[in-house]
Amino acid sequence: MRKELPEIVRADEWAPLVIRTDYTDHAAWGEIVAALARAVEGERDWEAAVHFVEDRRWDGVTGDEALAAAARDEELSVVFLADEVTMRSPLRPLLALDLGVDDDEDLDPVYYQELIGSPPPREVRVVPEAVHMVHGNLQLANVDFAEFVEDAAADPDGVLRDLVTDPGDPGDGVAGNSYAGGPLR
Repeated sequence: MRKELPEIVRADEWAPLVIRTDYTDHAAWGEIVAALARAVEGERDWEAAVHFVEDRRWDGVTGDEALAAAARDEELSVVFLADEVTMRSPLRPLLALDLGVDDDEDLDPVYYQELIGSPPPREVRVVPEAVHMVHGNLQLANVDFAEFVEDAAADPDGVLRDLVTDPGDPGDGVAGNSYAGGPLR
């Protein structure tokens, strides 16, 4: 039986939505909150806004349940969960869930059989430092969710890493792929 989850009311569509679904490690949660706040330090003189949902009614909520609840917000493209894996891993990778995967429901099966037969991936693990980059690029439709999934698959830990520049790198100092938010490692 599905839980009755509270409605999520966001004031800022440009603030990533992070829902805490595991309450076993308060110190780990504090690290995640701090990492999300630091994610843009030094980049610009603005605060790293994040919409946190920290309500025990979300404890143990699955990805499917979170997607169903978050889908009520038509402006939202991705939701991030701080789940059991997040709390146990030293990387603190949040589970990013793509809310755009149902966009293919109305496709004509005659012309789009390949898309219908192999649905795009709907989740990927993202370190807190990359949350703003993922959210911003998906909100602007600069990058498809599947591209983030591909980059995470190439990572030894299977996570999408933060934005970095390597000052020791000759040339432009950009490491990895480049998105609208900057380089990705």
